[in-house]
Amino acid sequence: MNRENKKKSFEKGYYKTHACDETFVCKVCGRTVVPTGAGSDHRNHCPNCLCSQHLDIEPGDRESDCGGVMEPIAVWVRKNGEWAIIHRCRICGALSSNRIAADDNPMKLMSLAMKPIACPPFPIERIEEMTKLMGGEGELRY
Repeated sequence: MNRENKKKSFEKGYYKTHACDETFVCKVCGRTVVPTGAGSDHRNHCPNCLCSQHLDIEPGDRESDCGGVMEPIAVWVRKNGEWAIIHRCRICGALSSNRIAADDNPMKLMSLAMKPIACPPFPIERIEEMTKLMGGEGELRY
């Protein structure tokens, strides 16, 4: 069954209380995504490219009419230490947070986690100068 048609096939809120265990084809990388291996009953993103589809307004409601690609833009760590992926819709800009799955691509996850370090919002070669301007000595000591 197509993920796009689920909201038409089930009553409102069905996926809040029932497993989302259908196989689907990722709209970004084209791989077939199966529910086994996720470590959860709610497979909601591709374990290869980490992308999803904008289906919900609230988790499990299938109320979104957007249907855009939800691209992974960051990871964060919840209070219990569990990692989650922040997705942003390419069409409407909606943000959502989804638990990582057991079979998610570890290199993609680490790439998302390291992105702020690899691409800081300032020129890294000016860090000593900026430290002096903030009242520090400006010397990096090892």
